[in-house]
Amino acid sequence: MTDRARSRAELAERLAKKGYSPEIAERVLDRLTEVGLVNDADFAQQWVHSRHTYSGKGKRALALELRRKGIGQEDATEALAQIDSEDERARATELVEKKLRTVSADDRDRAVRRLVSMLARRGFPQGMAFEVVKEQLDRAGAETDGLFDET
Repeated sequence: MTDRARSRAELAERLAKKGYSPEIAERVLDRLTEVGLVNDADFAQQWVHSRHTYSGKGKRALALELRRKGIGQEDATEALAQIDSEDERARATELVEKKLRTVSADDRDRAVRRLVSMLARRGFPQGMAFEVVKEQLDRAGAETDGLFDET
């Protein structure tokens, strides 16, 4: 059918673009749903897992993506429930650790702004972003504190 799973709303939009009448599109989508080929709840679960794990998206960004894909509030809420705050924090920490390799920690304020902004763009809560960035910068500073001491 397609190169990736799609929501019912996405498929309806594609059928409309191809010139199918809304009645025909609705019947086709009903049939696909009936036989299990279209399932918004499953799509939402897969989307959230994939985008959180591989793209490093936070809950807020994922909720927005699901809404744009036409997923209902109930299915979206259920799918987002698979990410608890500990998972989200762990993913944010991984992202900051990775980004710290390319960001100079010499100017701490600038590093904080860049790292917190990166997490915000990915949909992580601001409070969590500041905490994670501070912890990782403190840890990175502790690892380099004795690096140039003369012995």
